Amino acid sequence: MKNHWMHFFSGSVKAVISGKGTERFINECVRQGIVVWDVKKPGTHALSFSMYLKDIKKIRRVVRKNDCKLRFIGKKGLPFLVQKAIYNSGFLIGAFLFLIIVTLLSNMVWGIKVEGAKPETEHLIIKELKKLGVEKGKLQFFIEDNESLQRHLEEAINDITWIGVELNGTTYHFEVVEKNQPDPPEQYSPRDLVANKTAIIKKLIVEEGKPVKAVNDLVKKGDILVSGKIGKEGEEIYVPARGKIYGETWYKSAVEVEITTKLNVMTGENKQKHYISIGDLRIPVWGYGKVEYKEYQTELDKRHIKFFNWELPIAYEKVSIRESEEITRKYTTNEAVEEAKRIGRNALEQDLDSDAEIIEEKVLRQSINNGKVKLEIKYNVIENIVTTIPLVQGD
Repeated sequence: MKNHWMHFFSGSVKAVISGKGTERFINECVRQGIVVWDVKKPGTHALSFSMYLKDIKKIRRVVRKNDCKLRFIGKKGLPFLVQKAIYNSGFLIGAFLFLIIVTLLSNMVWGIKVEGAKPETEHLIIKELKKLGVEKGKLQFFIEDNESLQRHLEEAINDITWIGVELNGTTYHFEVVEKNQPDPPEQYSPRDLVANKTAIIKKLIVEEGKPVKAVNDLVKKGDILVSGKIGKEGEEIYVPARGKIYGETWYKSAVEVEITTKLNVMTGENKQKHYISIGDLRIPVWGYGKVEYKEYQTELDKRHIKFFNWELPIAYEKVSIRESEEITRKYTTNEAVEEAKRIGRNALEQDLDSDAEIIEEKVLRQSINNGKVKLEIKYNVIENIVTTIPLVQGD
C-alpha cells in the first residue's frame, strides 16, 4: 500500500525496451539506482517495466550505453493529473464557477408569500420584512431565524394576532391571523344556563331565556340560572338560553418566596464567532481568540448550505457568546410579602377569563421558615359563572 501511494504521488511511466541485451539493460538500471517494477517479457527481444517519472533522465544515459530501443507506452500518477487539469483549466474553472453560482442562488430568497392577510396588512408585513432584510435576492445566512422574524412581526404590527413563518426552499411563507375577525354565527340547540361553581350573583345579562335566579342570590354548582323553556304553562317553547351571569367567587392560593436568591443575569457584553462546518469539522472564519468572560452563555445559529433543494453537509455557524454574572437578590420581609402577592395574583389572572376581575385580596396566613416567606391568600373574584346543559323537550 505504501509503494502504491509513492507511485501515485511521484508519478510513474510504463516503458518497453527492445533489442539485444535487454536483461543487461535492467541490471544496469538497478546499478544506477533506477527503481523498476512489474517487469514482463512481451516478446523474444523485448521487456516491459514500470519506473518513476523522476528517473527518465537517468535511464536515457543507460539507453545510450546499450544497443536497445526504449519507448514509453503509458503514464499515471498525480503529476500527469495536474498537467491534465492545467490543460483543461478553462473547463474546470467554468465548472467551479457554475457550482458556486448555483449554490449562491440556492441559498438566496426568491419568493415571499403572505397568506390570510388583507392587502393593507400584507403591505405592512412586506414593508417590515424589508427593514429586517427579508427581500428577494438576499442571502438566507444573513437573515434572522424564523422564531425571531415571527416575534418581531407580531410586536411591530398591531393588526395581526399571530403569524406563522416557514422557509420552504428559497421561498418564505407567512400565514397570518388578523385581529377583529368576526366569528361565524353559532347555531345552538335548546339549552339551560347553569352555574359552574358556587357564587353570589352580582350581574345578569340575559339575551334569551327565562331568568331563574336574581342578583345577590347564592347559587351552587349545577343550579339553573336561565331556563330555555319559556311561555305559558302548556304552551311552552324551547329556546337556546343565552347570556352572561357574573357572580362573586372565591379562590385560595399558597405562595412561597425566597428572601435571598442567586440570579444569573446578562451584562450586555457579547462576542460573536463564525465558522464553516463540514460534518464534524469546524473551520473558524471570524472571531478568533479565547473568550475572556468568566461566565457566559452561548447561542448557536446554524444554517446549512443548499444545492437546489438538497441540504449539503456544509453549514455556516454563528455562535453568539453573551457575558453573564451571578448576583444576589435579597428582599426585606415586606418586599418578599409584596412579591408573593404579585406572583399569586399573576398566577390567578392566568387561569381566569379575560373579563374576570379580582375585587379583593386578603392574606389569611403569613410565616417565615427556612429563609422563605409563605403566604396563604384569599381572592374575591367577579367572573362569568355560566355553563350550559342541553334541554330536551318534555323535560
